[in-house]
Amino acid sequence: MADSTAPTDLPERDASDESEHSDESECSGENGLLPAELRSWMHLLAAAGAVEQQLRARVRDSLGISHDEFLVLCLLADQPGGGLRMTRIAELLGRPKTRLTYQVACLQHAGLVTKGSVCGDRRGIEVTLTEKARRLLKDTSPPLAHAITEAVTRALGPERRAALCGLLPDTADADRQPDESPDRSAS
Repeated sequence: MADSTAPTDLPERDASDESEHSDESECSGENGLLPAELRSWMHLLAAAGAVEQQLRARVRDSLGISHDEFLVLCLLADQPGGGLRMTRIAELLGRPKTRLTYQVACLQHAGLVTKGSVCGDRRGIEVTLTEKARRLLKDTSPPLAHAITEAVTRALGPERRAALCGLLPDTADADRQPDESPDRSAS
């Protein structure tokens, strides 16, 4: 049975393809139809799909919310004040405002966010994380981050995952055993 978390819509390339087309300015692929940038974009989309697939069940099990609701929490957690306008959240997630209204209502019902009016703008609604959400994210984020690293590695392989290190902070740490520290190898 095939691994359901691995994307099946992109062909695998063998190691000989990698060495033959290592120059990023060259077109890559078996027939040279895709420039390196498009091929990289397709691999990035495959990795994002694998991550989303991996996180859906884990987020539901560990947080009791949908993946889309989790994305709202992540956006809010990344804000210095912990709050964003509803319109800005919709823009950043590329979601219709009506769908976002439903997701925020679910998060509010779960006690994970609060809604309030924006000072000086009667129509503006700001969504803010609650302390409950902050604790929950702090407790569940490390295993979710590890699941992301695993999903990207399975989707892309170690070499392509290494190329994405700039997009995934601390991926070098994920390769170390839990009892290894960064300074341990130097001693």
